[in-house]
Amino acid sequence: MLATATTFTIEGVRGREILVEVDVRRGLPAFTVVGLPDATVREARERVRAALLNSALDFPMQRVTANLAPAYLRKHGATFDLALAVALLAASGQVPPEALPGLAVCGELSLGGAIRPVRGALAMAFAAAAAGCARIVVPPDNAGEAALAGIDALPVPDLTSLVDVLHGRLAPEPARPPAFAPREGAGLPDLADVRGQEDARRALEIAAAGGHSLLMVGPPGAGKTMLARRLPGILPPPSLEEAVEITNVHSVAGLVNGGLVSERPFRAPHHSISAPGLVGGGAHPRPGEVSLAHGGVLFLDELAEFSRVALEALRQPLEDGRSVVTRGQRTIEFPARAMLAAACNPCPCGRGAERCVCGPMAVARYRRRLSGPLLDRIDLTCELGPVAPGALAGPGAGECSAAVRERVVSARERQADRLRGSGALANAGIAAGMLRGAARPAPDAERRLAEGHALLGLSARGHARVLRVARTIADLEGADRIEATHVDEALGYRHAPAIGEAA
Repeated sequence: MLATATTFTIEGVRGREILVEVDVRRGLPAFTVVGLPDATVREARERVRAALLNSALDFPMQRVTANLAPAYLRKHGATFDLALAVALLAASGQVPPEALPGLAVCGELSLGGAIRPVRGALAMAFAAAAAGCARIVVPPDNAGEAALAGIDALPVPDLTSLVDVLHGRLAPEPARPPAFAPREGAGLPDLADVRGQEDARRALEIAAAGGHSLLMVGPPGAGKTMLARRLPGILPPPSLEEAVEITNVHSVAGLVNGGLVSERPFRAPHHSISAPGLVGGGAHPRPGEVSLAHGGVLFLDELAEFSRVALEALRQPLEDGRSVVTRGQRTIEFPARAMLAAACNPCPCGRGAERCVCGPMAVARYRRRLSGPLLDRIDLTCELGPVAPGALAGPGAGECSAAVRERVVSARERQADRLRGSGALANAGIAAGMLRGAARPAPDAERRLAEGHALLGLSARGHARVLRVARTIADLEGADRIEATHVDEALGYRHAPAIGEAA
């Protein structure tokens, strides 16, 4: 007898429909799985056999052939366990086959028959809804996130309960999606802790308001890392749609289990990270750090210490907001719309020109670690000096994150009204074709931008990035048009001292 169950696998951050076909017929007892399974999928035969027997169900002593279609797609992971078991039960007459159409199943089986959680349940639920399935059976730990897809997510704890569901003897209540309660800076480090560094604080506010990338250059202990870690606290809270996108990426990576990510992520990988770890990849491609920071902040501390290969791999995700990985004649895309915040020293010793003990060759090698094309993709570069003793000993704290966040949210609201329907969420994402119309520079601002372009030798990309930053500065001030003062400030952050030069 032949039976088919529907399940899903993960490609990138999307679910891919897999039909599990099981044929049971007379012959020598054997259990064969075909359809390009990897070792984990082949091992499912033993898990399914033990789960059935330990759940007081029969395992047919006949020839069992399972096909995972489409057969040309390589299958990996333990998410096929439950579908193999359900199709086998239907093919051997232990559950009614007519109960399977319109039902998707996903889950890993324990030897005792318990259904264990899997990665990417939200992506599978979205794919199930798109495939026309009315219900999806998921492990209880994954039920909340699967319900976010708008499909009936049935939390079923074990194989025995699932058999009762298929026979109609049990009707579990569909899970409810977790409540969305965005955290507006609660519990995050506060900008009021930062003393001095007014220029860097201003750059941080502009970066947050427009979604711009930021590089801070300064000696050790100047507050670069401290400032970067306070960037999420001044960003606007994510919308429900953004929260679901972030949750989907983190679910695929195995970093969330049943909940909804309600705050913007902050990722700070170590400088020894590889290129696949940063932008995604591996034998079975998974999201890299830039994708795990989607909708939030990717902080690269000691930027010049990262490998050249890893940094160059970042260029395309920074430009396009997505990371494209090609493995085994397959192209997989991960979302990567993250703000880049980076920090580095002015030279290897970090002391700057006046007290620097590095030789010219050492400084030259240090500067070559960051390529011109990469630096050209950074919107704001700001120089930090040592904090004055008076600032550290002063009685008052700086402006708090809540006050800065109010200005950032107001600027983002202006951008949302202006960019509605364009696909861009902030000024940093304005497409080149619509930049002039969205920026609306005044004639004197145009002249100042042309003068700055000639003086600084800007590239076309640099010219556009200055214009986007100026548009953000204007939004922070509530101005409809870009004025010359806005362009001057934007050019100032474009014309920071190069790494290795005098601080």
